Amino acid sequence: MPRRRLIAHPRLVVILGLAVVLTGCTTGSVGSATQNPGALKVVATTTVLADMVHQVGGDNVSVTSLVPKGGVVETFDPSPRDIATLSDADLIVMNGLGLDSWLDPVVASAAANVPVVKLGEDLTGVDYISGENGEAVNPHLWLDVEYARRYAERIAAELAKASPSHADAFRAGGAAYETRLDDLDAWVRGQVATIPSENRKLVSFHEAFPYFAKAYGLEIVGSVVAVPGQDPSAGEVAALVDAIKRSGAKAVFTEAGFNPDLSRAIADEAGVKVESNLYNDSLGDPPLDTYEGLIRWDVEKVVAALGGRG
Repeated sequence: MPRRRLIAHPRLVVILGLAVVLTGCTTGSVGSATQNPGALKVVATTTVLADMVHQVGGDNVSVTSLVPKGGVVETFDPSPRDIATLSDADLIVMNGLGLDSWLDPVVASAAANVPVVKLGEDLTGVDYISGENGEAVNPHLWLDVEYARRYAERIAAELAKASPSHADAFRAGGAAYETRLDDLDAWVRGQVATIPSENRKLVSFHEAFPYFAKAYGLEIVGSVVAVPGQDPSAGEVAALVDAIKRSGAKAVFTEAGFNPDLSRAIADEAGVKVESNLYNDSLGDPPLDTYEGLIRWDVEKVVAALGGRG
């Protein structure tokens, strides 16, 4: 996986100065409303993680996502308002594993006293997947619903630590959410099982689905781009087209938030169809406004495109 871009020091200094002025301003980030004035203020890097926090914490948390709905987490650049929001938080929730490392220097400078949890790092029971040629660990653990369940367990523990007076409620919320995720995981397995075994091959836009594929018995044939925002070379495109033809893959999947033109061109050259708009790092409009909705959407798209019976 690619190394993530960090904020340049001069830019950070300017932002921090502006953040002081904007501390009282309303943030433009995605958040969940709460009627509880004593709610724990949580800032998450993505809408997916923010939803998980909300599902566990309920009305006892007020959670904000820095990266807005439809945003690209890998290239996100926090604004002065975002930094003001961080400095006022009770807890910061990141994925870690390089996905959102742009936040590390901001936290160190503007929110050094705020507890930070990196949900994907040092997670018990996880079989981490590295990129080709010894590249960094792939960070997209949550697309395996069992690993998302482990995120929920960690979220409940961290919320309880940050607000002991609500610890029982957080543990109960976490347990209820984990039960739903167990049911979701079973549903995914049942859906994928309807895909003919010879069709269980996935061509994604970027390298976001290895945990999903491994958990549910799919083969990753390749990805259109290795790094969002960097087009592949002509040789890499030719190699992917050849791999698609040799593998017998039935479709190339595009992802929401990225231009689908290159994926369509590769699919045309390989003689397969294009299936649009898988989601991974970001939520969308209903029914894609929760993590559970995201998983159901993606699975239904994959199953239909690969000849399963959804």
